[in-house]
Amino acid sequence: MAKKKMIHDFVQMKDKGDKITFLTAYDYPTAQFAEAAGLDMLLVGDSLGMCVYGYSGTVPVVMDQCIYHCDAVRRGAPNTFIIGDMPFMSYQVSLTEALTNGGRFLKEAGCDAVYTVHVSREVHCRTGLSSA
Repeated sequence: MAKKKMIHDFVQMKDKGDKITFLTAYDYPTAQFAEAAGLDMLLVGDSLGMCVYGYSGTVPVVMDQCIYHCDAVRRGAPNTFIIGDMPFMSYQVSLTEALTNGGRFLKEAGCDAVYTVHVSREVHCRTGLSSA
């Protein structure tokens, strides 16, 4: 099994023009298959609202659902870089809430990074998450 890649590895791969393999996963078995196939990273997206729960969009997805699925993916792919997608209103309210929720992805689910959708008025939250 290959060593888990980290951000500096991805930067080097990009600089060399190497391909980076990436997949969205929501559960343990998919994560196991992805790791066995040698994928570089997995995203646990808030799209789980539509793909797993049958919602019409991502707005109803809450933090606990994302944490639950990120944890399952982490257990299925312990040596793969995992990104947790922060759901709607989990980081837009305040920097404090953004840091608290971002920290949950790292502490409770073992994610290596978090993803947020960029909106210009939320730059202070994204900047705070990046420097935390």
